[in-house]
Parts: sequence; C-alpha cells; structure tokens
Amino acid sequence: MPARPSSDLPRRWAQLVLGLFGWGASVVLMLRSGLGVGPWDAFHQGLHLRLGIGIGTASIGVGLLIVALSLPLGLRPGPGTIANMVLVGLFTDLLLPLVPPAAGPAWGLAYHLSGILLCGWSTGVYIAAGLGKGPRDGLTMGLSARLGWPVRRIRALIELSVLGVGWALGGTLGVGTLLFALLIGPSMQWGLRRWGVLPAPLAREERPVRSVEPVRRAG
Repeated sequence: MPARPSSDLPRRWAQLVLGLFGWGASVVLMLRSGLGVGPWDAFHQGLHLRLGIGIGTASIGVGLLIVALSLPLGLRPGPGTIANMVLVGLFTDLLLPLVPPAAGPAWGLAYHLSGILLCGWSTGVYIAAGLGKGPRDGLTMGLSARLGWPVRRIRALIELSVLGVGWALGGTLGVGTLLFALLIGPSMQWGLRRWGVLPAPLAREERPVRSVEPVRRAG
C-alpha cells in the first residue's frame, strides 16, 4: 500500500483520539453498570493481590508483555499502541465522575451492553486511523491472521482464558465480566468491518485478517 500523504496525518490523529475517547467512555459505562469488571481488569486485580503491585502497574506490565509476544506475529507497535495504553485510562478518569451509577439492574444491563457495543465501534475507529493497535487488539488480529480464524472467535477465546486466570488469582468477577468475554469478540469484529479494517464477509464465509492496514473505501 502506498504511503499516505503527510497532510492526512492530523485527520488520522484526530480519528485515533476519537476512538480512544470512545474506548474510555465504554469502560466508564461498564464500570457504572455495577455488573462487574472486565476479564482483563479481573486479571490485573488478581496480579495485584498475588504480587502486591498496583493495578495500574499490572495493566501496563501486561500490555508491554503482550506487545513483546505479538512481535513474532509480524505486528509492530506504533504511536497508536502507546496512545492506547495511556489515553484510555486518562479518558476513563476524566469521564467517570460525569456518569452516574446505573439506577437498578435493568439500567445496569443497558449500561453494560451499550459499553460493549461502543467498545467494538471505537476499536474500529482508532485502528482504521492506521497509527497502530493497542496490545490486546493487536494480539487478537495477529492470531486471527496466523490461525485463519475470525476475530470474534480469537477475542472470545482470549477473554475467556484471561477470565479464568483472573478468577484463579482471586480477581473479582460478575455477570458483566462474562458478558464482556462472550460479546466483545462479535462487537470488535463488527466495528472493524464498519470502518473498513476487515473485509465484508463473502456469503456465509468468514475471512481472517489479511492485513494490518485498513481497507481503502471507494471514492
């Protein structure tokens, strides 16, 4: 794919930040749902309990380890990788005081499902900017390309595995933890297709990731 013009760079950075802002908002919705933390947060909490390190430190350390493990898959970190590790947490802290807790279980479920949907859409937005992927999204897409499995299946297997390890380490789980593990894969795949990162399915055939670059739209 030919290099993009430098004049396009400000738009791509704006798209990256928009996607990561949406990611932060999705985390806030799930936190305010009261249905439980995500599988990775449960895993980080478990590392905190076992190793005595801060949850934020555990998150950053795990992210760096995932980046290292993704290198053999042909994925290279970009500025978007670093931005993902920093800005999602920053936007989460910024938005959390602005969103009230869910008023009851029904609202909690609505919060959580909306957060999962927003998370998938936002993943497509920031990856389509072509500035790099976050550690977990990059690992998902790298394994999809290597194994020939659809993104939704790879992400579900990763999330369920992390959920199990987090539970074994003593992390706190809830209904929302399982919902996220099962639904984030389809949501992510939908968002990537919506923003042209993945090709649309041909008939009923699922196609794995073939490129780390977004598919150009006609026109």
